[in-house]
Amino acid sequence: MTHGVEEAIRSIGLPKHLELSTYTAPAESPASINDGADLERSTAAVLASFDIEAASQDYDAILVACFSVHPLVTSLCERLSGTGLHVTGIFEASLVTALTLLPAYPCGVQTSYKSWGIVTTGKFWETHLADGVAAYLGQHQGDRMSSKFAGVYSTGLDAGDFHGGVSPEVIRAKLKEATKDLLSSSDVGCVVMGCAGMAGLEQIIREAAVEQYGKEAGSRVFIVDGVKAGVGLLDQTVKNARLFEQ
Repeated sequence: MTHGVEEAIRSIGLPKHLELSTYTAPAESPASINDGADLERSTAAVLASFDIEAASQDYDAILVACFSVHPLVTSLCERLSGTGLHVTGIFEASLVTALTLLPAYPCGVQTSYKSWGIVTTGKFWETHLADGVAAYLGQHQGDRMSSKFAGVYSTGLDAGDFHGGVSPEVIRAKLKEATKDLLSSSDVGCVVMGCAGMAGLEQIIREAAVEQYGKEAGSRVFIVDGVKAGVGLLDQTVKNARLFEQ
């Protein structure tokens, strides 16, 4: 999983000023995070083994590369408060990125907002991530109505399946099916890949978009990899902090 994340990061051509290090959760952490209990177990395992004090001295930012409302993000923020080290997760970074890629208001002859949505793994994440989007946007609990958010659609796989758990043919079929379900729900202009394990599978989603919308419209759909989004967002966050603290 970590190797897949590293490959995704290397593919974007990092600027020379940006240096990255990766960390893999210890063996007692779940091999695949599939529900709320796994989120709590992985948080506890990482906090028990990760040298937070050293990180606060050696790094400018931390990206939690699990696509979820991960309690590790909040825990690290609390422990690193006052150090100047910035923390976010790939879920939060993807949400911000999707919103910036789509028009803020109707443009030209466009009569409605283009929406964005998430393609993820198991059924658990449909409710978890939809609630997370509402909470991040400051909506009232249980209120998920949004003209810009098309929802969460699951493949029925888990994160480990994308790295040898099932055949490539099964991955392709299920990922395309979930993507087409999302695209048929509304005028979707941005698809967020709702699992770090999906890194490198953008082309499958692109094929689904072209099949669903046609070549011209399908080629214009944005496909957001949360790891890439997180690296870019944190790079800009560090720059902004230095700019606006002065």
